[in-house]
Amino acid sequence: MRAYKVSGMTCSGCERSVTQALKERFGDEIAVEASAHRGEVRVSEAADPQIVVFTIDSAGYTVDEVKDS
Repeated sequence: MRAYKVSGMTCSGCERSVTQALKERFGDEIAVEASAHRGEVRVSEAADPQIVVFTIDSAGYTVDEVKDS
């Protein structure tokens, strides 16, 4: 899983919005774990990081950092 530090997620609704946007873009075959508490979204490494960042930004949130875990 690759970790994305995300600004702007404040609640479970934000987690759902990010997760839904990523699932719409990549399909259900990728794993997505969004945590507003940690300000982090974890996505399967199979997903292209540039497209993940674009998708999260398009959903209204800001990616501050990308880390391989």
